[in-house]
Amino acid sequence: MLAVRSALFYLGYIMATTWFGVSGLVIGRWLPYSVRAPYILLWNRFTLFWLRLTCGIHYRINGLENIPNSPTVVLSKHESQWETYYLQLTLHPIATILKAELLDMPGFGWGLRLMQPIPIDRSAPREAIKQMMLVGEQRLKSGLSVLVFPEGTRTEPGKAGRYARGGANLAIKAGVPVLPIAHNAGSCWPPQQWIKQPGTITVSIGKPIASQGRSAAEITDEARDWINREIIAMNQAGDQAPA
Repeated sequence: MLAVRSALFYLGYIMATTWFGVSGLVIGRWLPYSVRAPYILLWNRFTLFWLRLTCGIHYRINGLENIPNSPTVVLSKHESQWETYYLQLTLHPIATILKAELLDMPGFGWGLRLMQPIPIDRSAPREAIKQMMLVGEQRLKSGLSVLVFPEGTRTEPGKAGRYARGGANLAIKAGVPVLPIAHNAGSCWPPQQWIKQPGTITVSIGKPIASQGRSAAEITDEARDWINREIIAMNQAGDQAPA
């Protein structure tokens, strides 16, 4: 049944992705960001709704009150595709740092292009850092937050990757706080797997971390340690158990 439910999810997901990608490319690029972004975010809303309906994946959020009313650099755990949809929706307006090749994907990439992402070429690390700092600061000054996955790629549930300091450096340069976010989305939407597991994803949003007068290493370590503690607490509480 899990395979059937997952296949049904992907059927609707592919149809929605095609619709919003094509319609956004045809219509959205002529509209200002303030108009096209809410339209594209309907795609995110549908994906979360359809995932709940077909695969029984719910979510609960802790710490919504910690989201600042001004732009921030978000440092989030990265375990699946789920958090990209949820965080873009909940933290809007926000620009996501992502692999440049994602924007070339038919349908999916077309929709992403309309959300003012910050594409980087990971094959050229130095240029990628320059691009992130330059465009990231521009996005922050224009009123958008910036979403960074400091581990760089998706990690297996329960595992931690090396945290890069680029997000913290951007926060210091722009003079904005860092918002740490932990979650266990990989327990329901496992990386590199198409079968979804029913259950409840827990998202925990921490208190903003001030960037003034601190080093990128200190900020990154504080965010990483908080995220890791939250995930350990989720595991101990049995939050990764299927519903």
